[in-house]
Amino acid sequence: FKAHRTGAIISLGFFLLFELMRRVSPATFLSTRLLRSAAVILMSGQLLKNGILGAIKERRPNADTLTVTAVLASVVAGKPESSLTLLTLSNCAEMLTTLAARKARSNISKLVALDVRDVWVVDDHGIERKVPLEEVKIGMTVTVHTGEKICVDGEVVSGEAAVDQAAITGESVPAAKKKGDRAYAGTVVSLGELCIKVDKVGDDTSLARIVHMVEDASTRRAPVQNYADTMATALVPVSFLGAVIVYLATRDIQRVLNMLFIDFSCGLKLSTATAISAAVSRAAKSGILVKGGSFIEQAARIDTVILDKTGTITSGKPAIVNITTKDGVDVDLLLKLAASAEMHSSHPMAISILNEVQKRNLEIPEHEDTKTVVARGIEARIGKVDNFDGGVVLVGSKLFMQENGVTGIFDVKKTSPTGSFIYISGNGELLGVLEIDDPVRPDFKRAINRMRYSGVEEINMLTGDNKDVAAAIAGELGLHGYRAEVMPEDKASFVAKAQSLGNVLMVGDGINDAPALAFADIGVAMGTGCTDTAMESADVTINSEDPLKLPEFIGIGKQTMKLVYQNFCATILINTGAMMLGSLGLITPLWASVVHNASTLGVVLNSARVLIEPKKGRQQNTH
Repeated sequence: FKAHRTGAIISLGFFLLFELMRRVSPATFLSTRLLRSAAVILMSGQLLKNGILGAIKERRPNADTLTVTAVLASVVAGKPESSLTLLTLSNCAEMLTTLAARKARSNISKLVALDVRDVWVVDDHGIERKVPLEEVKIGMTVTVHTGEKICVDGEVVSGEAAVDQAAITGESVPAAKKKGDRAYAGTVVSLGELCIKVDKVGDDTSLARIVHMVEDASTRRAPVQNYADTMATALVPVSFLGAVIVYLATRDIQRVLNMLFIDFSCGLKLSTATAISAAVSRAAKSGILVKGGSFIEQAARIDTVILDKTGTITSGKPAIVNITTKDGVDVDLLLKLAASAEMHSSHPMAISILNEVQKRNLEIPEHEDTKTVVARGIEARIGKVDNFDGGVVLVGSKLFMQENGVTGIFDVKKTSPTGSFIYISGNGELLGVLEIDDPVRPDFKRAINRMRYSGVEEINMLTGDNKDVAAAIAGELGLHGYRAEVMPEDKASFVAKAQSLGNVLMVGDGINDAPALAFADIGVAMGTGCTDTAMESADVTINSEDPLKLPEFIGIGKQTMKLVYQNFCATILINTGAMMLGSLGLITPLWASVVHNASTLGVVLNSARVLIEPKKGRQQNTH
């Protein structure tokens, strides 16, 4: 930025000096031709190096080669000062492009900057003491007061507070945090006080992951950027050819300079790169982390969306709403056995069981061994618990029980239309059934309507849950279709089949979604409770529970590509028109340079419009 700014100022200064000399003392102006030529060549030093060495290295002329030719032609023609306008405006264009890219990066930097050197750590005696952030370790407890920034990831162990999570989730409304909730580095305690048990520090925090993902995204080019570069390179010879034809036809060096002062490459390259980087920045500001510019481009083509149910469509925070046991089986015993089997599971259903056990202050018995059967349930070997003599305990779906030959399976009436049943058996005999309800996220229907409005033609749901629950949710949301009781590999196969018909975006949050996320054109891991496996497999991570982020991401992609195509058309039409006027001698080299660089500046600024967020009122009009 500084180099381009300096170059623009020097070029403009010399241009004004030469123009003043020409008007005040024409004789002096004419006698200093060699000095003026030398000054122009000196100011074009870096450009000469890039243009000549670049052409030799790439074995073809580039945009800088064209500019160098224009500068040398103006010197040979005895009008070196005409090149100063080209150098001035060219540096201004590069300067504004760099400024737009810097603004895009600064949006991320402002959001994720910790700016914290010391933190309050609670010692073994319950006393707070301030220690350097580098000394904070996993397992420690830190206290964060009103107005302070949280600099670790962890679980709230005491206190209540309103926390601004914009840096992580992109949500402007502070979230209420209390005991048991998750807290993230980079968020700010707006009001209240929290004690947080640290489980992630430094590069392992969500904040660090955001930084790394955005940095990686900037190095992954979108196909449209490669196309713009190829197209720009291919059009450079057009300017040279035009200059040769004009010279042979008119022998007018002014018209030749017009042809050389105009090129297509600057507008095509700079505007496309600015649009993609601005889109990644805008998405990150909203808590949508995109791993590369190619996924911004792909988002504009999405016509099929496939959604996982648990933790994606639903809140991912299910609760037990009804418990039915076999005659003679105690409810507490049923919960103990289920909790023992699910003790180390992170599945939302398992967490609901563990939360219920915690509410009842029950002691969870140890298990000897467990085996997870994906999309079915868990098999555990548990010792004696109360009047259960010990043995094999199965916790999972009705199909899981049937596949393992469990006897005594009985029907249970639902108390909630979207409830799911978890069956529990001991030594081959059904002991009881838990009904767990996981409500649909607020605003999910609105999110689906917005996706349809933006051009998504088909929205389907995949779930390992039973058909009744899947049908109830699909009907409630107005989905095109659903598949129930599917295995992870079945999800991947469904996505692969859908890809043969369109461009697929898959949304999930768990380990069992990872294969499907990897198969999709765009895999999206959504929610603050996403597993590491899902985030690694996904191309986009949404660190928010707000489903409206999905249509927002698709909208950013469509807006970006619309601006890119606008820039393509504007650059080609304006520069082609300027070349025609220049070849006819209707404009001077000065105005040729002005038109060319003004069009470049225009398309770059047009690309930067991606950074402007739409007004909330406009978004809310779509229901």
